[in-house]
Amino acid sequence: AAHTVDATYHFAANHHNPIECSATAAVWDGDTVTVYDATQGVSATQATIAAYLGISPSNVRVIAHYVGGGFGAKAMMWPHVTLAPMIARELGRPVKLVLTREQMFYGTGLREEQEQRVTLVCDNEGMFTGLRHHKLSVTSPFDDWAELSLGVAGQAYGIPNWEGRYRLVRGNTMTPTFMRGPGETSGMVAMECAIDELADAIEIDPVELRLRNHAALDPESGHPWSSDGYAECLHLAAERFGWSASDRRARMRRDGDWLIGWGVATAGYPVFLPGQPQRAHARLLADGSLIVQAGTQDFGTGVATTMAQVAGDALGVPWARVRVDIGDTDYPNIAAAVGSMGAGMISAAVHTACTELLAQLIALAVADAESVLHGLPAHAIEGGGGMLRLKSDPSVAEAYSDLLSRNHLTDVETIGTWHPPAQDLPYGRMSFGAQFAEVAVDADLGLVRVRRMVGAFAPGRVLNAKLARSQVLGGMNWGLSQALMEASLPDTRDGRWANSSLLEYLLPVNADAPEVDISFVEVADSVVNPLGVKGLGELGMVGAAAAIVNAVRHATGRTIREIPLRIEHLLAEPMTP
Repeated sequence: AAHTVDATYHFAANHHNPIECSATAAVWDGDTVTVYDATQGVSATQATIAAYLGISPSNVRVIAHYVGGGFGAKAMMWPHVTLAPMIARELGRPVKLVLTREQMFYGTGLREEQEQRVTLVCDNEGMFTGLRHHKLSVTSPFDDWAELSLGVAGQAYGIPNWEGRYRLVRGNTMTPTFMRGPGETSGMVAMECAIDELADAIEIDPVELRLRNHAALDPESGHPWSSDGYAECLHLAAERFGWSASDRRARMRRDGDWLIGWGVATAGYPVFLPGQPQRAHARLLADGSLIVQAGTQDFGTGVATTMAQVAGDALGVPWARVRVDIGDTDYPNIAAAVGSMGAGMISAAVHTACTELLAQLIALAVADAESVLHGLPAHAIEGGGGMLRLKSDPSVAEAYSDLLSRNHLTDVETIGTWHPPAQDLPYGRMSFGAQFAEVAVDADLGLVRVRRMVGAFAPGRVLNAKLARSQVLGGMNWGLSQALMEASLPDTRDGRWANSSLLEYLLPVNADAPEVDISFVEVADSVVNPLGVKGLGELGMVGAAAAIVNAVRHATGRTIREIPLRIEHLLAEPMTP
């Protein structure tokens, strides 16, 4: 190839630190057990407990209404989840088991320590012609597990020759697990930093280089994307950031003693589809109020609010008249809300249930001789404002409550089942975005301050802009944490973690948080689910750390490949000419 970058990046291990530590309580009543668990998937927890205890899932009820943060630590089943009901059964009394903060470093997984080598090559026009991406990471003595770091890095760009390889080292540690932005956060740090190095080598604006190489088709399958929006995101974020490619030389921007740097990175995350049907229960009462139930849980995403919006929209019931019940396996099954799947599958199940319920009401009205809608074609009728009404003349309408009362019905209900599309759809499925960051670096002290971040994202349909912004805001700040702070440090003498507390495991606080500008590019997607919701939770973190690392490199002229960047890395040699 005409130009080559060959770079190796080392990533420290990271641990989840949700505010609420993991906790499980178990209460037996004869042969059945009720388990109260801090979990990201009540149905998955139910199935696992039943398997380990050797009993039917119908004899296990799991309740988790609200979870104080999860981020992957509460997505998998850990020993304490089954130990609590086992001990409760043995003792014949309720048992509650709560992990301490230090135990969270040993009992709920981690993002593994890893090393990634990226060899990226291009021609004289800046078109990528090959990518070799190898990952080496630490796993436990008994499991082969590595987070999937290489996928988006190899799919976001149209690279004709690609090789990805995972290698594992067995260490005296527990099995790693999923952590916010699983896999792609580290993989895209390596890829995006290599792209910036290549951009400098061939003197092309990093934004232009990314646009030039964006994959118009899914490189893995050759299929078109179900929806894209990447170019729009990159242009929008660059405009809002005030990006200028006029001078990309390092150490050219100053603010007093601070060196100023700008960085950019691509965000991307696969759109995963659940492998089984997703269900929700909808029940309209005679007073016109609506109850929606699903076996999902809220761990900070606002899922109940979104469910109420989707249900009210589908059935035409005012939001204030919708009640949502969640967090209980007695409700219809929803898969664990992980990997940005939550909003898509939950909204699809609720939408399906409520549209089926609307069809019931329309059929009832059309067959009712006393209804103003009697005998009309079903397709001419819609729901809205708690009423059935004629689409062509909304004044021809009847309240749901009047229809039910006249037919002596206290309620109508249905369990809606959404069948996800096949996994082998002839479409690539990816959510895209773009991240920009401005940093200030003290050349004498090695301090790095992130002054502002800008992100634009294309997650399909945005169900609730406020909730979506909160998800992305958290993800972008976590990217800051990944780039500059978070590191679990092993004590090689005894294999324990040397900083297993919130006192010594560094996390950003309000004083570290920069100004954040977030925009959404809504792209229509008729493939992934009925509402075109692709998912957002993981996407906000992907690319954030890479943009910050690239900005530090721009500010200082120093290429650092240790994540997180630390003061000692920056002070290893002078940053000023």
